[in-house]
Formats: sequence, C-alpha cells, structure tokens
Amino acid sequence: MEWFGATEYWTSRLVFQKGLAALYLVAFLAAALQFRALIGERGMLPVPRFVARVPVRRSPSLFHLHYSDRFFAGCAWAGCAVAAALLAGVDTLVPLWAAMLLWLVPWGLYLSIVNVGQTWYAFGWESLLLEVGFLGVFLGNDEVAPPVVVLFLLRWVLFRVEFGAGLIKVRGDECWRRLTCLYFHHETQPMPGPLSWFFHHLPKPLHRAEAAANHVTQLVVPFLLFAPQPVASVAAALMIVTQLWLVLSGNFAWLNWITIVLALPAVAWPSDPPPVGDAPLWYVVVVLAVSALLLALSYAPVRNMLSRRQVMNRSFDPLHLVNTYGAFGTVGRVRHEVVLEGTADEVPREDSDWREYEFKGKPGDPKRWPRQYAPYHLRLDWLMWFAALSPAYASPWFGGLVERLLENDPDTLRLLRRSPFPADAPPRHIRARLFRYRFTTWRELRETGACWERTYVREFLPPTRLAGSARKP
Repeated sequence: MEWFGATEYWTSRLVFQKGLAALYLVAFLAAALQFRALIGERGMLPVPRFVARVPVRRSPSLFHLHYSDRFFAGCAWAGCAVAAALLAGVDTLVPLWAAMLLWLVPWGLYLSIVNVGQTWYAFGWESLLLEVGFLGVFLGNDEVAPPVVVLFLLRWVLFRVEFGAGLIKVRGDECWRRLTCLYFHHETQPMPGPLSWFFHHLPKPLHRAEAAANHVTQLVVPFLLFAPQPVASVAAALMIVTQLWLVLSGNFAWLNWITIVLALPAVAWPSDPPPVGDAPLWYVVVVLAVSALLLALSYAPVRNMLSRRQVMNRSFDPLHLVNTYGAFGTVGRVRHEVVLEGTADEVPREDSDWREYEFKGKPGDPKRWPRQYAPYHLRLDWLMWFAALSPAYASPWFGGLVERLLENDPDTLRLLRRSPFPADAPPRHIRARLFRYRFTTWRELRETGACWERTYVREFLPPTRLAGSARKP
C-alpha cells in the first residue's frame, strides 16, 4: 500500500514527535507543580466539588472515578515520565501497537486533567495540545512510513489555528484593519517577556509592517500548506518564523511552540529513511476510520470559523478532538494590574504597613524586569491579568486566593515569587488595588531604572480578614 505512507516525511515525523513529547513534559510538569493550590482538595476550585456537579459525559476524566491530591499527583508525574520516555525514543523500540498505546497514555492523562481544570485550564493551547496529541497516536513508529492522511490532518489543524486567528482579528478590533494594534499589544498583552519593552518601542511604521505581515501569514499563507513541495515547506517556514517572533516578544505558554511543532511535518526535511514494509491492515483500517471521524467532526469548527459571530478557542466535543482557535480578536489600549497587599496591623488604615505580594510572571514592582517563562504556563499569573480586565472573571476563585494568603497556605505561596510575611506570621488583612501600568520611555528608564510606571486607579478589594477571626479591627 504505497499510497498509504509517505516515506519522504520520515524525518518530519521524527522531529514532530520529539517536539510533541517535550511539550507534553512541560504541560505535565506545570500540572504537577501547581495543582494543589488551584484545583486540589483545598484548592481555590476543588476538583471534588466540580465532579460532584458535572457529569462524566460532559467532562470525561479519570478523576470522576476517584480523586485525591495524591492520585492527581501520581497521574501528573506519570505523564511526565511517559513524555520523557517518548522524548528519549522508547516508542521506536517497541512494536507498532505498543507505540500507539504509549502515545495514548499522555493524551488520556492530560485530557483527564483539562476536563476537571475549570477556568485554570480554559486556554486554547490546552485543547490544541490534546487535538495534536490525539493525532500523534496514529503517526506510527519506525515499523511504518508516516501515514499520508495523518500528515494531511496535521496541516488541517495548523490551517485552522492560523486562519481562524486571522479571521478573528480582521472581524474583531478595528486596529487590526488599521494596522495599529501593535502600537499597544506588546504593553497590554497578558504576560510580557524580557524583550517586550523593546518591541513596544519599535518605530510605528515597523509595527504597521508587523500587523500587515501577520495578516498575510494567517490569511493567505495557510492555503499554501496544501500546495505541492517545496511551496508547502516555504509556507510552514514562514509560519515558524512568525511564531519565533512571537516567542521573543512575550510569554504565551506553549501556544507558539506547539504551532511551530505543528508546522514541522509540513516541511520536506532532507533524509535517508530506512526501508519499511507495508503497513499492517489493522493499522490502515484504524487510521482511516479515525481520520474519517475527525473530518466529520470538523464541520462545527469550520462553521464557526466562517460565521460572522466567530468565537475563539472553543471545543465542540468533550474529548477535544477537533476545536476552533484564535487569539487577540480585541487588543487592549490600557494595561491594568491587580496588586495584592497585606498588613499585620490589627486595624487596617491607609497609612498601615502594607506589603506587596510579588508574582513570578505578572508585572508588579515597576523596577522588576519581566522574565521569560514560556513554554511553562503560570496559570495564576495569567488569570490575574483577566481579573484586572473585570472582577467578574475572577469571581469564582479570587476570594479563595485571598483566603489562602490570609492563612499563609504553603501551596498557594509556592505559586508566588515572594511573600512579604514569614511562614509563622500571616497577615491580618489583605487588600487589592487596581493600578494602570505603562512601559516607561527610554529617558525614564535611564533616569529611574524602572521599566514600568504605574498609577493608582481604584480599590479592587477592601481590606479583608478571615471570616470568624478573633483578630477583629
């Protein structure tokens, strides 16, 4: 069955599988290190409470069968171990069926996590990792040539990622149509990186050129993925260059990296593949059946993509097999940040000794330069950006965060860069204030050493203490 396999994409499959395994490893590591404070038994949005009210058919997950923090940690660390084994190439040392089962394990484990992760896992790159990871199960190992139909489906995912993002932009904020969105984006994006300040200060004509190039890359180039080689390779290379530009300009978890990984199989890499026999009949049948299913499930995402009421980052099935994507349909013009402060004073006053909590990734101290964290995902930092946009975004979990800071909860404090209070002396009161942040100018940076300038806007949360505490004002 020579029509079924594409031996010339042997190296393409190899680099794709290595990249996918590495991203699985990052995703499971983030889950293992952050879950207790976010969705653990004493977390802000506990999994046991979620599975008690949401049926398994709406959120298929192992944790409907059993949940404990120890069991969740075991699943997350098992995911890390399997991802590391796949990265090391264990799938090439076992029979085809066993390799497929190995790739199915991290997909199943991560699906179980995402489906109980609630708002902490409501990001497009979670569904994208699951959709791409499911396709990775059927790419095969060294026993067979890469299946043509799976390589096509990977390009189909990449097309929807890029074209959907392009459509949401031109339909959304008028600044994309005027090519002015990048006047603001680098300053107002969720989590700036170490180079974002410099990107923000690029000349405006270059910002306009960036926006125009983005439209070309997302609205025109994706169609070239289905052209013959070397055109498809050139299209994929253009997308990779664009994504690397985004990697340099901000922190978007693994969104840019998984898009790069998706583009790799479209490139015709020079290779000298070993000879392989025909694919087993059972393998051909399984791959074709799954491919037919995925193409049928593509109807809803395509209908959404073509709709004038297009929505971003939506899953249309509980297994996240085929989804719709998009980013920055609207770009903020002003950056706001929620700053959390605590005091040990019995009676909180404006002139009390208020000490600021420092987060790892989100802006805080104006003199602290942004760090590079992507592809690692700081979930609390990202949700704090949404909280600054509107308190409604934070209503399910913000009160729980404040409560745990008042308790000096160790799991919650590990999500922060620094707590201003000793472990044995928690604050008496916590307050939250909203500030407007902007990048300083070149002159301000030289004079003050600060990359941010911030201005107080309003109170976000008044001084709050633990309910029922004996330490009353």
